[in-house]
Parts: sequence; structure tokens; C-alpha cells
Amino acid sequence: MLRRFIFACSFALAAQAQAAEAGKVIFTAGASHVAERAAAEGVPVQEGELLSTGADGYIYVKTIDNGLFILRPNTRARIVTYYVDNANPANTKVKLELISGVARSKSGDAVKLARQNFRFNTPVAAIGVRGTDFTVFTDQDTSRVAVLTGGVVVSSFGGACRPEGAGPCEGAASRELFAAQRGQLLQVKRGQAAPQLLPASSGAPDQVTPPRSDEPVAKVGSPSDSVIDARKVDSVEKYVQHQPTLPSTPPVVEVVTPPVAQLPERELQWGRWADVMGRPATISLTGPNGAERVISGDYVLFRTAGKDYVAPERGNVAFLLSGSEAYILNDNPNKNPVLGQLQNGLLSVDFGKQSFATSFDLIGDGSTFKLHAEGQVSPDGRFANNLYERPASNNMQVDGMLSNANGGSAAYLFRSRLDESRSVSGFTSWTR
Repeated sequence: MLRRFIFACSFALAAQAQAAEAGKVIFTAGASHVAERAAAEGVPVQEGELLSTGADGYIYVKTIDNGLFILRPNTRARIVTYYVDNANPANTKVKLELISGVARSKSGDAVKLARQNFRFNTPVAAIGVRGTDFTVFTDQDTSRVAVLTGGVVVSSFGGACRPEGAGPCEGAASRELFAAQRGQLLQVKRGQAAPQLLPASSGAPDQVTPPRSDEPVAKVGSPSDSVIDARKVDSVEKYVQHQPTLPSTPPVVEVVTPPVAQLPERELQWGRWADVMGRPATISLTGPNGAERVISGDYVLFRTAGKDYVAPERGNVAFLLSGSEAYILNDNPNKNPVLGQLQNGLLSVDFGKQSFATSFDLIGDGSTFKLHAEGQVSPDGRFANNLYERPASNNMQVDGMLSNANGGSAAYLFRSRLDESRSVSGFTSWTR
């Protein structure tokens, strides 16, 4: 037993001795600590050391490759690993851990060359980067991620995605978020299969714990990269490249900018514009001002004016059927249309392949018809198929749209020739 104890102590001491410097503190305020010592300007931060802030505390760490790791009040975090191989950048390995609170991570030079080896863990999620500046809030059960520049890929822990892993978790359950998707965040709850896309008003990190007035602004490379917050008056480059240290009392510069109008999310509206069998129309063909429109048979679908929909570059999303209406029509004019019912609906979107697949059972007029379609998804969230292409995969025509409203939704109009004498026309709505 004594021998085991001595071995364990020796192992711990050896590991501690091998811990490398991950960066240096360049600014602190209020109650803040690096391991057991008070944080102060110039204090080195070793791999694995606990960083913590109190109710009024802030720590800004400049990493060894000119990145930034910022802790806001009531936050606990670690730089678990920060190994930089300048000779062979692909060997660089970086892992950060946010235990609780709000933190911001701005990728350094080495991370940008080895994004496949970067991981930012919370208690419930794994975050990878696409060359990025992002903020995270977390407690033990919920994490929320917002992007300032670049993009992130987020996954819940489970299956092959483990906390002890390295690099991003990418697969069917991962979701991407980019700076161009302004006003949105990704949320992960413990036990949730996949992250959920939500409006930033749903407890964004900056709302939970706002940044100091001197926290650096994200670099703007194009109009879609990020939204500049007027409270942030110094650039990231000033902190990490031109200023080796920060003044103990950073100057506050008041910047006045005109308010930016916040566009609403584009919502989906649909319905039947014609009377059928004495049932009145449910929607007008004119639709809201500025809305996109798709018409198929007696049905119309609108996507209202608002923020541009930007499809993620990767990831898969599965939707659940939430509403539908369909009429089975007969070529014989003496036979009335029959209201059909939809069951067992499936809709999945593969953003990486820019494709979708959907199917459902149509029940009505004494028969059950299995309808299915596959097609392409455009970057603006429109999707459709070619009914005559790959007939084994398509027996109905689909025209639809995606929306970020209400955490993500979809809707499409469809029509199909069921047999020699019958056809169908209808609409479907879907939620995540």
C-alpha cells in the first residue's frame, strides 16, 4: 500500500513538473485566482491550473500563440492542454475546459493551423472551431454558445463524443453555428441528443454576464463576420500583438454608434388558398409584405421578411411532422375530393451534402400510399426535388423552405400522382 502511495505521489509530481506554460495573465480585476495564488498581470498560466473569478472578477489570458482566453465573473475554467508544434503545426493540440460561468475564446495562430486538434469542453458539450472567436455560458446542465467571428461545431456528450476526447465531435448529432447567423446561439442541455438553435435572446453569454467596457472587439473581416458591440473599444490585435501587457486600469472610451435595427427571424406561414368541398380557404395568396412564396395546387407557403437564412456548412437535422393537410383528387369529375391523413412522417436535412430526404404514409380513400422524395437544399434554406430524377427515390414533387424561427422549423408543399385515376395535393409543417 505504501509503495502504491509513493508511486502515485511520484506520478503526480512528475506530471506537475511536465506541465507547460499555456499563456500569461495580461489583465485582472476584482477577485481572481490562478490555482491557489492571486491572479496578477504577468503571472504565467500552466496547463491544468484552475482559473477562477469571484463576483467582480475578470481574467484575460494571452496564450502562447497570441490567442485570448477571457473569464468573466463567477467563472471557473482550465487550460487543460496547450501544446504548440511550430515545426509541424498539425501536431498542435489545444484543449480548454469551462466548468461554470462565462468565458470567451479567441483562436491563436497555432490553433488556426490545427483546428482539427482544438477542443473546448463544458460539463455537457464539446465545441470545435472553424477559426473562431466565441463566447460560452455553462452550468452543470446547460451550455450556450454564441459566435463573434468564424464558426463552431457543437455536440452533446454521448456515443463516440466523450469529454476525454480531443478535437471536435462531428457527426449526425453535431450542429454548426457561424457569425453570419446573427442573433442566434446553440444550446445544449444534459441528456439532449443534439444542440438546439435558438435566438440569442434565450440567455446568451453576453446577457448572463456582460463583458467589461474594455473587452476587445472581435476582428471584422467582412460585414457578415460579427456584430461590433459599442462597449468594446479595443481590438483583439491590440491586446494580443501590440500590447504585451494591459494597464492596471484600462481606459474607458465612450463610443456612440447609431442603434442597429434587429430584423426578426423569417417565419413560415402556409395554408390552402382555395375552397374545397365547402371548406373555406385558410390563407390569402397575397401573403405578408416582402414574403417569399411557393404555390402548389390549392396550397401556398410563405417565408416572411426578416433575417437572411444562412444554412450551416455541415451537420444533419431531423424534423418531426407537426401539421399537415392533403386532399386526394379523382380524375372522374363525379367523384369528390377525399381528405387524407399523414402518418409516420420523416424529414432529414444533410447540410454538408446540401440534400434532404422525406417520407410519410398518406391514408385516405380506402388506400395507404407511401410517398417519398429526395432533393437539394440551397444555402438560403430553399429545398426542392426533381420528380423525374431518380424515380426510385422520388414519387412526389416537394417545394419547401427552412426557418430559424422557434428553434428551427421547415414546411413544404407536395403533389403526386397516386395511381391511374388519383392524385394528391397538400402541405406539411415540421419542427425540431
